[in-house]
Amino acid sequence: MPEPTVASSAPLESLIGDYLAHCRARGLSPSTVNQSYRYPLHGILLPFCARENIREIGSLTARKLDVLSAELLENGGRNGSPLSKHSVHSYTRAINHFLTWAQKEGEKVPAKAQLPRLPKRLVDVLSREEIQHMEEAARSERDKLIVRILADTGLRVGELLGLRTSDLIEQGRNYYLHVRGKGSQDRLVPVPRLYRRLRIFAERGRPRDAGSTRLFISHRRRPGGEYQPLTTSGVDQMLRHLAEEAGITKRVYPHLLRHSFATWQLTRGMNPIQLAQILGHSSLAMIQQVYSHLSPGDAYEAMLRTLQDD
Repeated sequence: MPEPTVASSAPLESLIGDYLAHCRARGLSPSTVNQSYRYPLHGILLPFCARENIREIGSLTARKLDVLSAELLENGGRNGSPLSKHSVHSYTRAINHFLTWAQKEGEKVPAKAQLPRLPKRLVDVLSREEIQHMEEAARSERDKLIVRILADTGLRVGELLGLRTSDLIEQGRNYYLHVRGKGSQDRLVPVPRLYRRLRIFAERGRPRDAGSTRLFISHRRRPGGEYQPLTTSGVDQMLRHLAEEAGITKRVYPHLLRHSFATWQLTRGMNPIQLAQILGHSSLAMIQQVYSHLSPGDAYEAMLRTLQDD
């Protein structure tokens, strides 16, 4: 017996347009809207609905959504190759966000997509000794500070590159970096041990004719004489080179230092809520998902440290 469909008050394509406008109105960055929401809806859901002759949200039944997920898993990649469970999970989750929004707007949504079960992901990290070796391999104070900031604050590489000389903040005896996070969410990240080095670098370590207020700039000049901004690919290449110089065989990239910082802090007993604030996460979900690799021994050591503090 076929599944019943529920009449919808608005065409599916029109609803998706309204939802994307809602995402932009929330202040999400254009790249987040395009990559996390527009592509799954315009590049995956709408073409599937066109093939299945689905024009209204009420026709997106559980069976139809299962067909979509199965197609993505089996031949949703380039040239009909299978897509990874992680990719399909990301796309179907975005579709479910849209369906949840539509339901709140009064649309009758018959079902949500099933999310593929993901294998537990083990996050590789750098030890504190490996990070120290990378800093020692760096030949300039700029590169040493980049390694140290990523490793000791967990900043995203985009947040690092967005730092300006005015983002060094003193509040009494506390020292912070003013960080512009994802979705225009600013936060203060403590840098108690790095602040003095950063202040000296900002005042004396940058070229006097830098022509930019960015804290970290390239060593190369533009044709007009100004120094070029440091890029994500530049930081990525620099970290790979320093890892090779330090004799580290694992693949090293900026986000690995963020994972390493979070793992280090959790094993030392940092409150996950405080860690989420430092990392710029709006909830504990990412902490729970990504750092489930911590062992019972890590929890035992953290418990011993808290008991010693009594």
